Amino acid sequence: MKNNPFLIAGYQHPVYFCDREKETESITNALLNGRNLTLLSPRRMGKTGLIHHVFHRMEQRYPDMAFFYMDIFSTQNLGEFVKLFASAVFGKLDSASQKTLNLMGSILKSIRPVFTLDEITGAPKISVDIAPEREEPSLKEIFAYLQACEKNCVIAIDEFQQIAQYPEKGVESLLRSHIQFLSNVNFIFSGSKRHVMNEIFLSAKRPFYQSTQILTIDKIDKDKYYRFAADFFKAQGKELTDETFSTIYDAFNGHTWYIQTILNRLYSSQDPPDEKLVNLIISEILDESGYIYESLLSAYSPSNIRLLKAIAIEKCVKEINAGDFIIRHNLKAASSVNSSLKKLIDKELVYKTTHGYIVYDRFLAFWLRQQPF
Repeated sequence: MKNNPFLIAGYQHPVYFCDREKETESITNALLNGRNLTLLSPRRMGKTGLIHHVFHRMEQRYPDMAFFYMDIFSTQNLGEFVKLFASAVFGKLDSASQKTLNLMGSILKSIRPVFTLDEITGAPKISVDIAPEREEPSLKEIFAYLQACEKNCVIAIDEFQQIAQYPEKGVESLLRSHIQFLSNVNFIFSGSKRHVMNEIFLSAKRPFYQSTQILTIDKIDKDKYYRFAADFFKAQGKELTDETFSTIYDAFNGHTWYIQTILNRLYSSQDPPDEKLVNLIISEILDESGYIYESLLSAYSPSNIRLLKAIAIEKCVKEINAGDFIIRHNLKAASSVNSSLKKLIDKELVYKTTHGYIVYDRFLAFWLRQQPF
């Protein structure tokens, strides 16, 4: 059975990856020349896929380098970060050889590596056990291990803004104090909360100020995306017209994951890939998601929901406190709007773009526009 080429999760191969040639070159150039990189984009715009794409390309060209990826979105404190970091790194630079054992044994005092065999492949693998209340010494040992291995490495830390939520004080300073002395390791700090990432990397008061090259990921060029998609449909014996693709692209303002989701279902259908089918697919997705959205909004006040729906109707709101916007949607005073807006942004239901405020989940925006409340 042939795989659906329109991936909505993970990374498989460059053939299924659309464009991003300029971004790929910029990231590769930065890493090869010793520059750490901050990668910014809304969630689901494709930054994680881009990181794996860059890693895939560089692994082919530079087999002696080592590449590590870790998503820290689920971590809640420094201890969880350190354990995830250790698990991502240990055992990846070498196999569980005697050399590795000796190196780790000489460096690691707070971290206890546990060596086991994979039940399926029989290959050696390493898990870690962090000694309680030893997070900072453990972190120091991880960086010492990386330095001692003397192999050029790239480490991508996705959703890096999560460290700002840790209860421990000085996490940014702690990380920066270790990272700045690593001569053989470069970092990609990737994040989706622009305002938090900007504060971390662009505020003169913060430890990471001006320590990285900043790269913002935007939508894929419409014409390139169309040619990429149309070729797969053509290989299937179907025609994806420019008009149909434009309907999809414009409906989601070029937001990659939502476009991929529609193309994925369009490709798998036996019906002609036209605008009628696109609208049917969107309706099916909204029906599937209705219960989830109802449950989600049950945790919010009526004023929060009214503002959220107003933004969905407008699609993008540049002046959230504008009198005509407030009156048109029967909202309360500007102070109430600001209070609701803060909560919606904090909960990632609303996102501030360079053009204005939007509903973060594009399908939720469609669903809200259909609701009577």
